[in-house]
Amino acid sequence: METESEPYVRLATLRQVHQVVAELNTARSLADTLQTVADGIVAGLGYELSAVNLVRPDGDLVVAAVAGSASAEALMAGRVGSRVSWERRLAMGDHWGDLRFIPYTEGWVLDDDDVPQWHTAGPAPRFTDEWHPMDRLFAPMYTTGPSGGELLGVISVDKPRNGRRPGPWGREALQMYASQAAIAISNARLRANMQRALVRLEREQQALRASEESFRQAFEYAPSGMAIAELGGDQHGRLHRTNDALCRLLGRSASQMRRYSFSDLVHPEDVATLLRTSAEGGRAELRLARRDGTYVWVSLRNSVVADAADGPRFLLTHVEDIEERKRHELQLAHRASHDSLTGLPNSAELRARLSSRLCGRPPGSETHAAAAAGPYGCLDGFAEVESTAYAHGHGYGSDAGPDYASDFAPDDFCAGHEAGYDHHHVHAIAPDEGDAAGDDGIKGLAVLFCDLDGFKSINDRFGHHTGDAVLIEVARRLSSGVRDGDTVARLGGDEFVVLADGLATADAEDLAVRLRNAIIPPIRVDGRAVRVGASFGIGWAGCGMSADEVLHSADQRMYVEKRSRAKAGRRAG
Repeated sequence: METESEPYVRLATLRQVHQVVAELNTARSLADTLQTVADGIVAGLGYELSAVNLVRPDGDLVVAAVAGSASAEALMAGRVGSRVSWERRLAMGDHWGDLRFIPYTEGWVLDDDDVPQWHTAGPAPRFTDEWHPMDRLFAPMYTTGPSGGELLGVISVDKPRNGRRPGPWGREALQMYASQAAIAISNARLRANMQRALVRLEREQQALRASEESFRQAFEYAPSGMAIAELGGDQHGRLHRTNDALCRLLGRSASQMRRYSFSDLVHPEDVATLLRTSAEGGRAELRLARRDGTYVWVSLRNSVVADAADGPRFLLTHVEDIEERKRHELQLAHRASHDSLTGLPNSAELRARLSSRLCGRPPGSETHAAAAAGPYGCLDGFAEVESTAYAHGHGYGSDAGPDYASDFAPDDFCAGHEAGYDHHHVHAIAPDEGDAAGDDGIKGLAVLFCDLDGFKSINDRFGHHTGDAVLIEVARRLSSGVRDGDTVARLGGDEFVVLADGLATADAEDLAVRLRNAIIPPIRVDGRAVRVGASFGIGWAGCGMSADEVLHSADQRMYVEKRSRAKAGRRAG
């Protein structure tokens, strides 16, 4: 996992976390689910060892699954630790949200209790956040969510691959994973109970009434949504029965739900996903409409309930609310692509957006000229995608951030340009800056490289708190000075970049002047007024160039302007 000092989470790590969370619900049995939970820690969260301790009916915890070490599995699997010893552990140490961290300096008192463990002695840490072999980190799992309801079990982790104690993002990822693991384990138990009820319906004709009552209770009182739909005939797909959890989730009464099928409630963009979901064993993640017009993300799982004599009778659908998981994924994706201080797109996101606007064909090629008449560009409409991601009635708001970075793959998109002509790509052409009139009629993608003048002296004199406040205010002023479709990004330090499409040379120069004038007015921080200036270099993005080449060109022009303004100041003095 990433260290605490890193400014954003690598997208590769985020995808791994997303993948292991998604795999939690793929296991068919409770045992498979428990092992999948342990394997997910090792595969996606950056630890070499993990164990799942499950609460037994008598209250004690048994080691139900181990991952990462065959010797640790042989030592611990199946062994039991008393509830008293576990409660002692969960009350000790540092509380990292719902996690419990017991450093080696405190954990020695636990060496002789009855909880199975694999910890060994080791040298003292060389630096503050280095992981010690005797450090202990636990993630409790509860039946109804974090810190609420009944304890379901505890995930134990050890040996971070980077050798460090997890930072804030690593802790949040582990906490979110434990919450999703608790849901998966609870659902595995529920599915096992439901399957037993369905088998009894088929095989125990003499106990039909008792089996139906058992099914009814499991259905009605299930913590997640359940629905029974017609299978075949004129009313195929019509909801015949829904439980209270699903009615609450969608804000509709049971009688109202009987008027619909899932195809009536699904979001228009998810209809194809629903149609691809098979009746037997089909799974899908999609959005369903609430009564108030908003949409909620759910996970659907189908099972066909059949009669031994008459064949399939109806479709049983399990509906799980995954809104919170989607929200977490969205927030993590936003952190991976945006600067934590200013909230602007970061360097990686800037390069991704710029690369999505470029292809490998330089100006003058035959396909380049043919594509010039295309109706859409990659960068055009990106702000619309960002502002509307998951916004179809979800109510996430503007703070939720953009859609998944994995769903937007500019490198793959532009790779398609290289493979063949894309009728939706508008090739970027730089205006002729040598034109005496300053406007040759061509409007292109301007790249304004901004470097703050005098920022270092403010940082050195008044401290980083003041410097951070200045950067935040400069980011706000830059964002206020551009159009809705433009991009303002923080490249790093006191450097910012503006991407503005559809500008002529004179337009770009006017924009640079306006932005410079917006930055110059004093900035008040803690009752003190400070000033910074800004030097702008204007580059132009053109197909056939890489994102780094475009940024380097604008950077060099910025330094030319900075030097020329410095010489002019000396002559004036």
